Amino acid sequence: MSSSLPVDAATAPGAARKPTVALALGAGGAKGLAHIGAIEEIERHGYQIVAIAGTSMGALVGGIYAMGKLEAYRDWVSALAKMDVLKLVDWTFSGGGLIKGERIIGTLRELIGDAQIEDLPLAYTAVATDLDREREIWLTRGSLFDAIRASIAIPTVFRPQLLDGRRLVDGGLLNPVPVTPLIREPADYLFAVSVDGAIEAAKPEVPNDHAIEPQNGYRHRIGEFIGRLVPHGEPKTETARPRDPGMLDLLAQSMDLMQANLARLRLAAYAPDLLIQLPRNISMAYEFYRARELIELGRERARISLADWKPPHYLGDGERALNGDRGP
Repeated sequence: MSSSLPVDAATAPGAARKPTVALALGAGGAKGLAHIGAIEEIERHGYQIVAIAGTSMGALVGGIYAMGKLEAYRDWVSALAKMDVLKLVDWTFSGGGLIKGERIIGTLRELIGDAQIEDLPLAYTAVATDLDREREIWLTRGSLFDAIRASIAIPTVFRPQLLDGRRLVDGGLLNPVPVTPLIREPADYLFAVSVDGAIEAAKPEVPNDHAIEPQNGYRHRIGEFIGRLVPHGEPKTETARPRDPGMLDLLAQSMDLMQANLARLRLAAYAPDLLIQLPRNISMAYEFYRARELIELGRERARISLADWKPPHYLGDGERALNGDRGP
């Protein structure tokens, strides 16, 4: 990354310190890899992130950032190919989900290590959903990766996480872009990164030797069973009828639609100072093998959003001259 910073509110001559940011990172499966690029761009603009709240993939990326290991994770995930992703999946037929989730969490613990949330150098909150009590849960203590595992437990895909006697699943069911845990954080600005934005037309693909395999690649690699789960079908022709969606495809689209509408309502009620938003069709939830591309998309959208944003004058210690206090 370049060490040169733009001259803006974050780096103006005479500034005593970097402006501080409380950062909300939204849910989105593989789309949440865009958070990595957004974080790096926020830092490149001279802001200091002092608090993070994340839901699902946002909880994972935010927790790894809070540990100071984001670069190691970025390099690891950027090297994953399709078969590498599949090797991290531990299929199961019991426990309320198709995937146990133990293999991926174990792999990340080996790569990153683990920590107690309360010992992290910045405030961190993982948002999950308590199924039995039907409420949003903010995890701010205990094992970081236990909290992450609870927050990423997409219903029917991952087994629920049992934590302190509670059955926890994906926080995106109730709070897909968790601004609310950060409202009272003493930061100068509150930023949010959402991958639930309006669908945008795809850019024309440029053929290359590293092009992503067609969607039926999964079926050829791991057999008929997974082929039924992951979208597949014959290549389209001008006269071919639209393919029927696979089970994961249909589930992902349904979750995306639900989360996008809920995120819009929550963000209208609790608006951040800056919303960095990416369209929800940048990838499917399981396309982690597209990490490099998704990280760069996050970096690009953050760069544009920061360039267009006119920050209010800040007084320090979370007090701002124009916007006043946040929240109710």
